[in-house]
Amino acid sequence: MRILAVSDIEAKYYYDYYTEGKLSGFDLILACGDLKREYLEFLVTMAHCPVVYVHGNHDERFDKQPPEGCVCADGQLVVVNGVRILGLGGSHKYRDAKHMYTEQEMRLRILRVMPQLWLHRGFDILLTHAPARNINDFDSITHRGFECFVELMDHYHPKYFVHGHIHMNYGAHIPQKTQRDGTTIINAYDHCAFDYEDPAGQPHKKSGQRRRGL
Repeated sequence: MRILAVSDIEAKYYYDYYTEGKLSGFDLILACGDLKREYLEFLVTMAHCPVVYVHGNHDERFDKQPPEGCVCADGQLVVVNGVRILGLGGSHKYRDAKHMYTEQEMRLRILRVMPQLWLHRGFDILLTHAPARNINDFDSITHRGFECFVELMDHYHPKYFVHGHIHMNYGAHIPQKTQRDGTTIINAYDHCAFDYEDPAGQPHKKSGQRRRGL
C-alpha cells in the first residue's frame, strides 16, 4: 500500500505545482492537521483514494465545515483496506482551544477509545498531530510531545507513528523518519511518501478497486 502523509503546510509539489497523475499512485493519504479544507478536498478528488485526517491545534474551523469526502479519525479507530488507524489529533494546551489538551486530557481520550482497541486487537498506524515526548519534540509547551503516545507505542508496537506539528524548518537536524522498537516514526511536515508492508515483508496490497471512502 502506497501512502502519502501530509501535515502543517500545503505541499507545493502536490498542490501548487500539481500535474495530472502525480497522486494516482497512492492508496491512502494521511493528514496530520493544520491544513486547509480546500487542500484536503483537492487531494481526495485528484487521488481517488481515502483521505484520513486528524485535527491540528489550529483546526477549529473544521468543526463547522469539515473537508468533504474525507474521513475524520480523530478520537477513534478506523480501518482502511485492513489497516487499523488510531487517530489522536491536537497539541499540548498552551491556551484555551478545542483541539489542545493537557497530558491528562489526552490520556482520557485514549481511555475512551480503548473498547475499539480491544475489539480490533490493537492498531497498525498511530495518526496524530503532536509528536511523542522526547522523540524529536521540544521542551516548550507549544511543541512538547505527549508521554502517553510513547506508552501507546510501547504497549501496542504499531508499524508506524505518523505526526506533524514539528516543522522541519525549526531546526537543521530534525529527522523525517526515526526508528523505535519496531515502529517507524514519520514527521509528515509538508509531505512524506512511504510503503506500508504486511508482516511478511511484502507491500500491502489492497483488494478491489480504488475507493473514495472506507
